[in-house]
Amino acid sequence: MSTYKKSTVIALEASIDYASGGVVSKQVTKNKAGNITIFSFDKEQGLTEHTANYDAFVQILDGEAEIQIGGVAYLLKKGDCIIMPANIPHALKAVERFKMLLTMIRGEE
Repeated sequence: MSTYKKSTVIALEASIDYASGGVVSKQVTKNKAGNITIFSFDKEQGLTEHTANYDAFVQILDGEAEIQIGGVAYLLKKGDCIIMPANIPHALKAVERFKMLLTMIRGEE
């Protein structure tokens, strides 16, 4: 993972490549309030169900993904966004290979 320097113009979709049969992640920035990461998923790849202590905003940059939140499946395509609430089980799967921007923000304590 790499963190970009502040005040740098980032072409999000072009800044990460696909890996055959794999998942690639690249950290954009991180601080105590949360982090921003770019991911690419090859077709049929994903993240198994898990929870996080952060609200997570997902924006699809390319392709198509199924995101499950609390057992409900959502189909997202390029340009779509969704918020995965903190502490609710969620999972992701590439229907077609896809790229996403993940912004995680620490919830109120």
